[in-house]
Amino acid sequence: MNVVAISLFSGAGGLDIGAHLAGVKVVTSIDIEQDCISTLRANDLFKDTNVIQGDLHEIKSEWFINELNKHSYDKCIVIGGAPCQPFSKNGYWVGNQSRRGINDPRAKLVNEFLRVVQDVKPDGFVFENVESLLHPTHKVIVDGFIDIIEAEGYSYKIIKANAVDYGVPQKRKRLFIIGTKMNFNLDLPIKTHGNEKERSANPSLKPIVTVGDVMAEFNTPEYFEPEEVVEGKYSDDLKEVPPGMNYKALTEWAGHPNPKFIADKKFWNFLLKLSPDQPSWTITAQPGPWIGPFHWDSRRLRTPEIAAIQTFPKGYKFIGSRRSIQKQIGNAVPPLMGKAMVDFLVDSFLTKEHKDECC
Repeated sequence: MNVVAISLFSGAGGLDIGAHLAGVKVVTSIDIEQDCISTLRANDLFKDTNVIQGDLHEIKSEWFINELNKHSYDKCIVIGGAPCQPFSKNGYWVGNQSRRGINDPRAKLVNEFLRVVQDVKPDGFVFENVESLLHPTHKVIVDGFIDIIEAEGYSYKIIKANAVDYGVPQKRKRLFIIGTKMNFNLDLPIKTHGNEKERSANPSLKPIVTVGDVMAEFNTPEYFEPEEVVEGKYSDDLKEVPPGMNYKALTEWAGHPNPKFIADKKFWNFLLKLSPDQPSWTITAQPGPWIGPFHWDSRRLRTPEIAAIQTFPKGYKFIGSRRSIQKQIGNAVPPLMGKAMVDFLVDSFLTKEHKDECC
């Protein structure tokens, strides 16, 4: 089955790569950030994708329809994750719903995703965001989203997923709303990895991937980056923190003989250090100077290391300053996680006959 995708809010291409890994061709990718567009264009994976920079508010749905008409396909999908920053705890529900989406100042970018879905009428979609979108403060946005897609004839699943379950060496929780014009054949995306308890119950699961598994090859002098050097106020304290722990290792709570800090008085990721035999904590887009995760060798992570933790392909090129690249990688959907979600959607398009033929 030939499935193609339109990608919105593409960023550095994490979800787009996931679609490619699932056998879905991305016909067009759009993002407002020039560095993200330069990154996509720098990689051969997108040589056949029409990559454009633009504000989705200003791009008419007809443009996407014209792009689809340039290709032959059996099914088309829309994929994307509206930036999560608009979902402020101080936001509030303003008014009613309309065909064009949700009338809420927090939901402008969600509106644009819905607008494309309503007008293009794809066979399915994958929408990604932070798990806290389900918090009561924001739940009304999700309720409005669901009302609209149901009116458009989509069945849907709301999936709270952790990247570590899909071969990503990172504990990263995300929310996906997946819609299809067909019926879902599966209850949930298929998990591929698990801890010892999960594997004993399901022997088909592979072991959880650790950061040591994916980062070891980059811990050589040829990959040195000036930005990795840690200097300043807390540099000596960082060296004292054992792998897999944070500042609390230097508190009375942990039995430190000369406590430097008071437990639970700092953010949990203050001086947070990776352990090579565990998955990473969530890679962030804009970490503060003393916010981890740091390498177990008491340095900041290198660009290829954070890319590997996010499961970008080895050698994937990122364009921009070091700060911009960190932001691009940190904001991305891990490609292996994206693949699992797109696989789950595409599976809904397969009848029993199709499955017998291809599987």
